[in-house]
Amino acid sequence: MGRSSSRDPGKVTITEVAKHAGVSLATVSRALNGVRTVDPALVERVRASADALGYQANPLARSLVSGRTQTIAVVVPDLGNPTFQAVLRGLSRAAAAESYHVLIADSAEQVAAERELAGATRRRTDGLILCAPRMPEDELLALLPQVAPAVLVNRAAATAAPAVAADYGTALGALLDHLHGLGHRRFAYISGLARSASNAARLDAIAAFRRAHPDTAVAELPSGVDFDSGAAAADAVLATDATAVLAFNDLVAMGLLSALTERGVRVPEDLSITGFDDIPFAPYTHPPLTTAAVPSVELGERAWAAMSGLLAGGPVPESVLLTPQITVRGSTGPVRPETLNQGARQGP
Repeated sequence: MGRSSSRDPGKVTITEVAKHAGVSLATVSRALNGVRTVDPALVERVRASADALGYQANPLARSLVSGRTQTIAVVVPDLGNPTFQAVLRGLSRAAAAESYHVLIADSAEQVAAERELAGATRRRTDGLILCAPRMPEDELLALLPQVAPAVLVNRAAATAAPAVAADYGTALGALLDHLHGLGHRRFAYISGLARSASNAARLDAIAAFRRAHPDTAVAELPSGVDFDSGAAAADAVLATDATAVLAFNDLVAMGLLSALTERGVRVPEDLSITGFDDIPFAPYTHPPLTTAAVPSVELGERAWAAMSGLLAGGPVPESVLLTPQITVRGSTGPVRPETLNQGARQGP
């Protein structure tokens, strides 16, 4: 049984492996597909025979026998966002370590596309991971049973599906506290998409901050989630007379920073700016961006761990909440005494 075969592995059949191991075809199939009811000694015998003969299983045939594709689907709202890229990096590497592939679909921030992609990709895979889904709560609750097993990233739902998320509210509160400690009392918040669950968490944090600090004012400016949205918000930000701005994410903060530089506004001397996510470019803006570092790679790893547990048929994994850490850089500074009571600032 220890002899090595010089035959073409593609021509070695499962029948030959069964004959070599002295077991039935069904036993070989179950042993090679990891069926747990097979006696470990038989599994070892079958694998030894497969190795001796140079047998390589046909992935398609294996999936037909096991009912598994060894692939999971991931639907994200925007593949161009470095944060989602980092989540996918952590997830795909963790999945690969368990011989799973990842099928990625981008909904382009469209709820209708998100629903359609969730159903279509799930039919072709063993499970679905929804990354920051934008759909309303009632639609999400109706969808999840149809696509189970499913895991949510950065979105919780009143359902059995496990969720892995960053604590956006606590982190934004910490950014507000940082700015308040620097003397700022007038803030502007450039919000993300209204239907974003993480934006709702940020708004809750702002409401709590206002209650705790009645001497402060926070103007909310609806916006998008990309660089252009931040740049487009520059005039609206200046009109608020804020001394500090909290952007929905780093991309928005970078767009704002670029537009303000063109207008001759100095950061942080005239206006402090914070981002959110700590994408790879954040330390290299001018000035470097103060932000909240979201552990995006770990979010992806944890999402796969939850999915792996579901695929193994174990109990539903507990949801996970990770807290972003504040990273203070050069884009925030003390408020200047002369700006505390000034009127609306004008660009040149």
